[in-house]
Amino acid sequence: HLILLLLFVGPFNCFASYSRATELFYSLNEGLPAGVLIGSLARDLRLPTADGQHPSALQPPLSFTLASRGLGEQYVRLDNRSGELYTSALEIDREALCVESSEATIIGGAAAASSSSSPSPESCLLLLDVLVLPQEYFRLVKVKIAIRDVNDNAPRFPVPHIRLSVPENAPVNTRLAIEHPALDPDVGTNGVQTYRLRDNYGVFTLDVEENESGERTPYLIVMGALDREVREEYVTVIIAEDGGTPPLVGSATLTIDISDINDNCPQFNDSQLNVTIYGNSTLGTHVATVHATDMDLGSNAQITYSYSQKVPQASRDLFHLDESTGVITLSSKVDGDSPRLHRLIILGNGPGCIPAVITVLVTIIKVMMRPPEVVPRFIANEVEGVVYLKELEPINTPIAFFTIKDPDEKYKVNCYLDGDGPFRLSPYKPYNNEYLLETTKPLDYETQQLYEISVVAWNSEGFHVNKIIKVQVLDDNDNSPVFSQQLIELSIEENNVPNAFLTKLHATDADSGERGEVSYFLGPDAPSYFSLDKTTGVLTVSTQLDREEKEKYRYTVKAIDSGYPPRESIATVAITVLDKNDNSPRFINKDFSFFVPENFPGFGEIGVISVTDADAGQNGWVALSVVNGSDIFVIDTGKGVLRAKVSLDREQQSSYVLWIEAVDGGDPALSSTAKITILLLDINDNPPLVLFPQSNMSYLLVLPSTLPGSPITEVYAVDKDTGMNAVIAYSIIGRRGPRPESFRIDPKTGNITLEESLMRNDYGLYRLLVKVSDHGYPEPLHSTVMVNLFVNDTVSNESYIESLLRKEPDINVEEKQPQISIEPAHKKVESASCMPTLVALSIISLGSITLVTGMGIYICLRKGKKRHRTDENLEVQIPLNGRISLHMLEKKPMEISNI
Repeated sequence: HLILLLLFVGPFNCFASYSRATELFYSLNEGLPAGVLIGSLARDLRLPTADGQHPSALQPPLSFTLASRGLGEQYVRLDNRSGELYTSALEIDREALCVESSEATIIGGAAAASSSSSPSPESCLLLLDVLVLPQEYFRLVKVKIAIRDVNDNAPRFPVPHIRLSVPENAPVNTRLAIEHPALDPDVGTNGVQTYRLRDNYGVFTLDVEENESGERTPYLIVMGALDREVREEYVTVIIAEDGGTPPLVGSATLTIDISDINDNCPQFNDSQLNVTIYGNSTLGTHVATVHATDMDLGSNAQITYSYSQKVPQASRDLFHLDESTGVITLSSKVDGDSPRLHRLIILGNGPGCIPAVITVLVTIIKVMMRPPEVVPRFIANEVEGVVYLKELEPINTPIAFFTIKDPDEKYKVNCYLDGDGPFRLSPYKPYNNEYLLETTKPLDYETQQLYEISVVAWNSEGFHVNKIIKVQVLDDNDNSPVFSQQLIELSIEENNVPNAFLTKLHATDADSGERGEVSYFLGPDAPSYFSLDKTTGVLTVSTQLDREEKEKYRYTVKAIDSGYPPRESIATVAITVLDKNDNSPRFINKDFSFFVPENFPGFGEIGVISVTDADAGQNGWVALSVVNGSDIFVIDTGKGVLRAKVSLDREQQSSYVLWIEAVDGGDPALSSTAKITILLLDINDNPPLVLFPQSNMSYLLVLPSTLPGSPITEVYAVDKDTGMNAVIAYSIIGRRGPRPESFRIDPKTGNITLEESLMRNDYGLYRLLVKVSDHGYPEPLHSTVMVNLFVNDTVSNESYIESLLRKEPDINVEEKQPQISIEPAHKKVESASCMPTLVALSIISLGSITLVTGMGIYICLRKGKKRHRTDENLEVQIPLNGRISLHMLEKKPMEISNI
């Protein structure tokens, strides 16, 4: 490829290269304004023109078009006719567009595979694709524009204040890295190049080291000796400068702290201190204070004071040296034998140091004719002559010792106590001139708070002193709060509104200040829905109270003061919840059912209607009444006993439904109702009623041709009772006729059927005594009916038959159980006697006798006349072996189990 280097156009150094392979390279500075010519594509590509005129003069004219639509096209403007490329209104900022890397950054598209001019490592490229038309001049031109960096960014430190610590014993040429170097978005020589200090104080300088990646780090170098005791910190400004033209700078505050090491020892300002005291000085008198200094810090500067071993023990006993503060005080009495000059050698000791030495010369001056001395030694708390005592301190509480003496020890000294109050000053035995000030009775703050007394001492020469003492009584929490009432009785109607006011508690406390401030609290036994205001003492209830749930509340309340320890008193709150008629009478059941046997005697107790009312007094009184107005039943209002005025018959009415109303005595009254069902239990008080045959005098013609097994007639009966009392069984208990066993009856249905074929000699009147019995308990009831059957071909003489029917036949009653199969719930019916066997034997005997008698009668009748044969036969067929009442048969119970 051939590269064409274009000359500088205008004030900007814009270069272009091109290739016949349609590639051009330009470069320009960042930050140029709009309209700056970057290059002419037509000229740099050496495209033909018409006699050197503008490319648009060709026929057809040349046309230049940006083919790509990348980011780079925002920063350039292409003249479509002339092919001239200009900067756009959007200013190019290299630092915003390009990312610093080891390779060129390309904006707007992919770089060509090869380039006639490789960009520098710090290049930032804009890539454009331009189409040249028409067809005879067509080519695709790849334009690369390198954005050159200009120095438009100053170095900047990431933090405004940098702090660095250097030990004071750091040797010269010590190097310390500054961890926050300056940053500059520009590249190359426009980036940070050097660092300097505005003021190096003659002991510091800066050096810059560059690592393999090109990063520059500043180092602080110690150039001279450091001493923290001379200067503990240095404050200067570190300046970073780039290599642009002109150069730009950035700065930050640099504070250099000099850290301490133990390189100094304690020192006294003076080597000797002269002090004079009087011989009558009291114990604890301040003599002198020694003070040494150490220029170091912290534990390196800790100093203690002590006597040298050269100080005599007498001087040590007379003068006390505080090892921490260096204060010297008089620790014992100066007597006549004490030396008048004391030489105190004091050492100031520091860690790892030789002690500093100072000498204190103490001269004691003897005093002549001095007044008596009153030396107090307070036992109670004393501040600036005021003694503070708590009230209720016990009797004989010591306040202070007073030593009364003559400094010259020549005169007798007396003393007394002056002032009012419960105090006493008395000699303290066995010591002389020692007096004890104490209380004579307990102090009471509520009575008097301040006392002023004087201890007066005088000697025989008339000298006297007056020591005034003020006693301030401190209030103690010695009074508990007191309730105005110990038992607080309250009442409130139930169903109250929430947060209803109950009362306001009041308690007083005679103590002062916060010790007299009273707070109110509920006791632990108070229900949670009661509230007591801590400050005002207002007692409320947060929920509705229900008397029926709880009628009385009794709990404690406390009044506690704010003293320490707090004192309290307790009162009892008794609350009675008054009743309101808010509960209707309540039946224990909504429906009552009573089972009563019929024929129950009148005014007998049917049942008890239980009803309650949760209210109290008149509100809980309940009256019962029958609502549906029955005249049969009455109810006992007091006991709730339900009775019937008359005996009840189930067959007339099997059940009764009543409505009972309960009304309480409240105003207005409340009521409720309950349903009462009375069910009558059946008893066996009705025997079966035979409906067919309707009469014992009726009869039925039975043809001799009737086949065996054919139904002849039936006995139909009903029973007004129910259950087993109405279960009916049929049986034939008596027979009369030529061959009475020819007929049988079904014990369940009452159907009478023919068992055997009728013969010629079987003609005549048959009379069957049928027993209709129920299965009642405890004793079954029965009825009887006579079934008359006339066996013949026709009825020729009805009056004769009716005459026979009017005669009472002699019929042997057969006590035979009806053969009805009854399957009870748990076991079969069993006979508990031997009656069936006896009945069977009786029937067999009666049958034999009847057979013999019948045969004799038959032989006699054959000799009579034929016209009288039928009547005679009828007359003979009903022999009366015994007379029986058809309506007065003896009732015998049948034992039927589990019915």
